[in-house]
Amino acid sequence: MPREIEKTCNQFQQTVSLSLIRHRSILDVMTKYQDACSRVNRALAKSVTSCGCLQVNAEKQDLPADTSLSEMSEYVKTHLEGHLCPNCAEIIEEEMGKSLFFLAAICTLTGIDLYSVIKRENDRISTLGFYSLT
Repeated sequence: MPREIEKTCNQFQQTVSLSLIRHRSILDVMTKYQDACSRVNRALAKSVTSCGCLQVNAEKQDLPADTSLSEMSEYVKTHLEGHLCPNCAEIIEEEMGKSLFFLAAICTLTGIDLYSVIKRENDRISTLGFYSLT
């Protein structure tokens, strides 16, 4: 399975590289990436404010004083209620895809392998576990 994931990442990065005609400038790609990330956030917000399939019920995260780092996930909430409807899920996935496109474009323009980035981050958080979050 890891080899298949690596192959998919490499194919995706190659496809992005071939598509970088109008977006060859690193400055253009950086700003497009930032915009794409903002659109993901906006699509999530719209699922709450326009559709209503998700609700945000946020409050202070109360943790018992003697809670260990490994136990925190039992007490910390996501603040999300509900489930994405198919329409909102499709929009969010589309926006995430655009964000991934520009991330892969940045990798391509800088000579960084997207799969290596993903693998290195996975290895880091797997090795450090809870301590990678501090």
